[in-house]
Amino acid sequence: MSIAPHLPHRSGTPTAPAPGVGFARDLAGWGGRRALVHDGRVVSYADLAGLVAERAERLGPVRRLVLLEMASDVDSVATYLAALAGGHPVVVVDAARPDVVAATRAAYDPDVVARGDALDERRPGTAHDLHPDLAALLSTSGSTGSPRLVRLSAANLQANAESIAAYLPLREDDLAALSLPLHYCYGLSVLHTHLLRGAGVLLSEASVVDPCFWAAAHEHGATSLAGVPHTFELLERVGLDEVAPATLRYLTQAGGAMSPARVRAYAELGQRRGFDLFVMYGQTEATARMAYLPPDLAAARPTAIGVPVPGGRFELAEVPGAPEGTGELVYEGPNVMLGYAEGPGDLGRGRDVHRLRTGDLARRGDDGLWEVVGRLSRIAKVMGLRIDLDRVERALVGDGVRALVASTPPTDGATEQLVVAVEPRADGGATRLLARVCRLVTAATGLPAAAVQVHAVAQLPRLTNGKPDHRSVAALAAPAPTGAAPPAPAQPETVRDVLSGVLGRPVGDDDTFAGLGGDSLTYVETSVRLEEALGHLPADWHLRTVADLEGGAVARTRRGRAVETNVVLRAVAIVAVVGTHANLLTLLGGAHLLLALAGFNLARFALGDVGRRERVRRLVAGAVRVVVPAVLWIGGTALLLGAYPWQTALLVNGFLGPPGWTEPAWHHWFVEALVLLVLGVAALVAVPVLDRTERRWPFWFPVALTLMALLTRYELVPLPDGDVIHRAPVVAWLLTLGWAVARARSTGHRLVVSALAVLTVPGFFADDARSAVVVAGLLVLTWSRQVRLPAAAARLAATLAGASLYIYLTHWQVYPHLEDDYPALATLLSLVVGVLAWRVATRAERLLRGTRRPGRPGPNFPLTRRKSPAHPA
Repeated sequence: MSIAPHLPHRSGTPTAPAPGVGFARDLAGWGGRRALVHDGRVVSYADLAGLVAERAERLGPVRRLVLLEMASDVDSVATYLAALAGGHPVVVVDAARPDVVAATRAAYDPDVVARGDALDERRPGTAHDLHPDLAALLSTSGSTGSPRLVRLSAANLQANAESIAAYLPLREDDLAALSLPLHYCYGLSVLHTHLLRGAGVLLSEASVVDPCFWAAAHEHGATSLAGVPHTFELLERVGLDEVAPATLRYLTQAGGAMSPARVRAYAELGQRRGFDLFVMYGQTEATARMAYLPPDLAAARPTAIGVPVPGGRFELAEVPGAPEGTGELVYEGPNVMLGYAEGPGDLGRGRDVHRLRTGDLARRGDDGLWEVVGRLSRIAKVMGLRIDLDRVERALVGDGVRALVASTPPTDGATEQLVVAVEPRADGGATRLLARVCRLVTAATGLPAAAVQVHAVAQLPRLTNGKPDHRSVAALAAPAPTGAAPPAPAQPETVRDVLSGVLGRPVGDDDTFAGLGGDSLTYVETSVRLEEALGHLPADWHLRTVADLEGGAVARTRRGRAVETNVVLRAVAIVAVVGTHANLLTLLGGAHLLLALAGFNLARFALGDVGRRERVRRLVAGAVRVVVPAVLWIGGTALLLGAYPWQTALLVNGFLGPPGWTEPAWHHWFVEALVLLVLGVAALVAVPVLDRTERRWPFWFPVALTLMALLTRYELVPLPDGDVIHRAPVVAWLLTLGWAVARARSTGHRLVVSALAVLTVPGFFADDARSAVVVAGLLVLTWSRQVRLPAAAARLAATLAGASLYIYLTHWQVYPHLEDDYPALATLLSLVVGVLAWRVATRAERLLRGTRRPGRPGPNFPLTRRKSPAHPA
């Protein structure tokens, strides 16, 4: 390609702008099609073209160097496209990093600094010699404020967009859900390819674990999702199969190697769900993309990067000492950068690079697919030994250690060392963990312990694009002698402290409450303590990672505390049960409402995105955690006081006890029904085809179960005579309805469960007021997941909800002595005794588990019962 002579342009010297980038110039041709969606705002191509034209006019006809503080919003995109369309070289930096903005501004002296639609025009023309091919300057993925930038031409940007669009199944009606930052070449490539094809991009600052991200994806019908390996780690926490919209057609993954097991898992999930997984390989130096793995090969060849993108070509360069058949991967194609820039003096240079040496060790398989096997720059020479840092890192991760590995260059006569960053353990074993990591590294590398530094960090450092930050790991190297003891582990953060204290388990930044095995036995205390610590707790906090919760912490700006609605309902119900039995008040319907709450919590905690066997284990464990205290207490009072028959103590009264309501045999009907129904759900999900069906239709599955359970509710299936409404088969529809409420993710879903509640509850009882209580509770739970209470009331509600099982079990032995003369005192003492019993049982459980920190978990499912046919609770 011949380059025309280029003369430097100074302020006030008008010149014709460069042709610009095609996809940025041709926006208007797509007319009224959807171009961008952001924060509920839909911008058409015609509207976007107008914004770009207005911004381009403000930038003027003289080519100038523009520094753009890029954010994921419409104004930033419009300014970026205006620069590309007008031929103004644009330096793209992260708007959220003022240190990087300042460093880049100082290093390159831009003519214009842009943030959103604001342009700070520092001079009317340019102070730089700008090469006519230069279009954009981007940081490499490892840069964090370094003045070194990648110089990309207009032809680079256009060619790579066309190349990617040639192998992706892009359609004009597509919408990419984009959580990747736009200062990152991968995020920009998604924008470029969709604008090239007239498709849309859903811009979001939210993480993929944020319900707002998925709410927008559902609302606007997102068809694709782009992510780096860390994105897919987070998706495992929320369960892509659960949160993804039905419109999803394909996923793309780049930004580093993803584990073969994870590639295979998402490829297989896609086969079941009907979407494709495109694993891709690229570098900023190649504009974005160099290779892709055809989706039909992802499950069979998860270690491969695939084939070159259209227009590209690979070859291997010899690397001394590399295994036979491997070499440095070299790429040629129209998307190869012009070269690097270290400062303003490089902006006038033309092409320096024609063939891109990627720095990756690779080989070509017999099937023609390319595979990256290592990284040249990740090969360290420590004490004369060549150490593959990636291999060491993979070995640690494979051994269950969350770690990153880097090396230090030799300085001042000191030898190069390995530096390992390890996340601290929350179980007090950090010192042992660091020693173990040191032993693993020395065994894997043959290095002496003096050449290995192991540091505990609160969380593994990552760049803003989600990639591991190995530079920060290397910076941990201690100046002390290499044989010195490792530094003390970092103290746990507040969220980690709460979760580890309540659950008694080690907690990492990517862990979630649900993923750690939390259930409704422990969620009450956890939710209240987290809300107190963070100032605000989102409705789906149990699915969010520790890092996301900490990053979203806000100062409390409103009085009181937000408490989950089901916690408040649970507390009110247990007070109503005790108060009704103690003749303090009459509030009926609590037991049946709490059965729906049990289904609500069952869906949230036991039926998460885990394997089928783990689901069954959680359900059975939940039932056991109700059965054990119930049988111990009921059996103990039966033996000591003769209070109950053996059928009640063994929770089989519904089958072997008296058919009609008889005191005290039927006192514990709710516990019995609850345990049987939970075990029934466990039996359902133990069947592979039913488990897969529930995952495929998480809302409609419990709705279908509810409709089936109505056969017994309306006595269309014959049942034995007796106290029918207190038996598990008859009340099953309430548990599955609560399950459906938990799965309701849209207004349509909520209308469905609301209609079921309104249509099926009335007529079940011979008391309209009791029906109204159950219906009202279900509607409140459906439409409002949180309520705000004064701090003292929030703590009281949490305590009563947490202790509800023990209040229910013990109150039978408390209130009868006082109900006739002192009903208020009878109620209060029943609540206090139950709370004390809960504290004792919790402490005993923690001691049995060997947990060092005392906690206060609540019951697995809310419990209450009915006093008699005349005074049911």
